[in-house]
Amino acid sequence: MNEQRYTDTEIEALVVQECKLKGYSQKTIDTYLHHIKKFASSGKTPRDFLLGLIAKDNSDETVRSAGFAIKFYLNTIKKDSSEIQDILNSLPNFKREKKLPVILSKEEIEMLVSATKNINHRLIIQIGYSAGLRVSEIINLKWQDIDFDRNLIHLKRAKGKKDRIVMLSLKVKDALMNLTPKKEGYVFLTNRDGKYTQRTLQKIIENVATKVGIRKSITPHTLRHSFATHLLENGTDIRYIRDLLGHSDISTTLIYTKVSNKNIRNIKSPLDD
Repeated sequence: MNEQRYTDTEIEALVVQECKLKGYSQKTIDTYLHHIKKFASSGKTPRDFLLGLIAKDNSDETVRSAGFAIKFYLNTIKKDSSEIQDILNSLPNFKREKKLPVILSKEEIEMLVSATKNINHRLIIQIGYSAGLRVSEIINLKWQDIDFDRNLIHLKRAKGKKDRIVMLSLKVKDALMNLTPKKEGYVFLTNRDGKYTQRTLQKIIENVATKVGIRKSITPHTLRHSFATHLLENGTDIRYIRDLLGHSDISTTLIYTKVSNKNIRNIKSPLDD
């Protein structure tokens, strides 16, 4: 099978259909299409295209995403070609960067909350930290997902299409109760009654961090990382933390043992002997 039989529009449609059949998120679909379009128009072999990305100092994560996108593309368009299978076999396994997450202290979290005057924005920061929510989960949170009687949040069809239950902070609960009398639809809406975007939430965090003088490179996901780390430091079992975060594999959750100061702070530096 040869991809020249397909127009760019047909290729895009095939990729989108295959992604949806596999249950991929819209974010993954958009990422794959971005890389696939660039690869398809480059005229390069997969190896040369990826080496070009590396030569241009793209991050390891960008190269990794592009590699998976190209593999997906070739499997979708030319999966019956022995030539393509040889190319796929020649591509390396793309390992994820093993960077440690940035963690905010409890004092820094409080600084962010105190300095945020917009009620919606303040609640977004509070609920992201207090329940360890992903950005997409904050954006798509609906009033019907919040159980005010039991102080729980029921996240439906979260990452991996899995439901999970997380706690509802009493501070967040009180603020939510007073947010609006009409508790229908999405919890967080812009001034134009539209959904927030991931980029908007990123700017909210960046702006308030700059305002209070936090120099760490933080994102909305930093709130989730801080949630998990602080629970671990407070003695919460790592298995409960895994369930609260919705991780399929506990090895993903174990990263927080590397940034927790629970044990490190008990070790005396040789300089202080």
